[in-house]
Amino acid sequence: MENNIITIFDTVFTGMLLKKAVFSKCQDKNTLRCVAKPFEKKGQFFIQFETFTADGKALHQNKPAEQAAAYAYGLMQDAFKQCNLFTTGGDCEIKISKSGKMLIHNKIDLAAAKCCALAAHNKEKNTILCEGTFYPFLAALGISDAKGRIFDRRRAKFKQINRFLEIIDDIYPLLHPDKTLTIYDLCCGKSYLTFAAYYYFTEIKHRSIRMIGIDRKEDVIAFCAKTAADAGFTNLTFLCQNIDTVQENTADLVLSLHACDTATDLVLNQAVKMKADVILSTPCCHHEMMNQLTCESLGFITRHSLFKQKLCDAATDGLRALRLEAEGYKVTVLELIDPEQTPKNIMIKAIRKPISNDKREKLLQEYEQACRFLHASPTLNRLLAEKANDAH
Repeated sequence: MENNIITIFDTVFTGMLLKKAVFSKCQDKNTLRCVAKPFEKKGQFFIQFETFTADGKALHQNKPAEQAAAYAYGLMQDAFKQCNLFTTGGDCEIKISKSGKMLIHNKIDLAAAKCCALAAHNKEKNTILCEGTFYPFLAALGISDAKGRIFDRRRAKFKQINRFLEIIDDIYPLLHPDKTLTIYDLCCGKSYLTFAAYYYFTEIKHRSIRMIGIDRKEDVIAFCAKTAADAGFTNLTFLCQNIDTVQENTADLVLSLHACDTATDLVLNQAVKMKADVILSTPCCHHEMMNQLTCESLGFITRHSLFKQKLCDAATDGLRALRLEAEGYKVTVLELIDPEQTPKNIMIKAIRKPISNDKREKLLQEYEQACRFLHASPTLNRLLAEKANDAH
């Protein structure tokens, strides 16, 4: 291959030989590096240039393969002093010396090279909501502009919404296939995920639903009600009230995202009371256990506040999962989003299943034994016990 930088870039990019290219040693200290990778879109071959900045941003430029060589050459001229090309036929290193001379160490063997098989992660990820598509509720919530472009500062929220909808999509087959679905979001807050769920059921699955969001904050409920009206979400209602005053006897799906401390217990109790087919709950804050836990055997953990907090988080949600199992739910605990974005990313997914009396008693015994060990008296157990007493 001719040792000319433009020729090298053009041959590697248009010949579909690129695995990865890394541009480094940027003249601007605010830019860390740029990584180029190939991907395919609608039968056309592209190179994505992803530039990482010192303030944690990742900026993307997608160039058709035939235009990528000129773009890469511009990066070397204007910004970076080194580029390492990794191809199917070998590697090539390009450096710019202090005197400005281009130094090329080329080990690419075109005879041995072959077209790059695109890895799955290099293809566009199939997300339920697509960037570039206008969703009125996302614009109303300040996540996108009027053209569907996601604001940089709201990308984490957009990612969280898509991850949440993936979980909804996973449990969708478990819901009744024909009737109008009744869905509650308890302690709904600003209802980002409520709106997303409503859109999923009505616009993607074309289901008839009745959805109710409940929260105690009047200003938040007023905002949500206006947003629902502006988006044309006619069967989405928001109520300002305590969640334990809900009179509904049945529900297909109960949602609760980041209800603080024992509010999560109120939600789970209400969901069980309504015999919800599916419960999706992400707890937040675990003050009750922090104030109760006095287990001497765990002193080597609890004497360190950070360890104690993590233990209380896990113990609280572990007890919640076990107590739900005793109420006839199959419980799975999963991560809602990347833990780097927030430590409060655990979701409890509970699916109602028949349970025998023997199994229930065994689970309750295990639960009570765990509570005695921890010297804990969880709110959820008290609420469910009150419900059981009222039933008798």
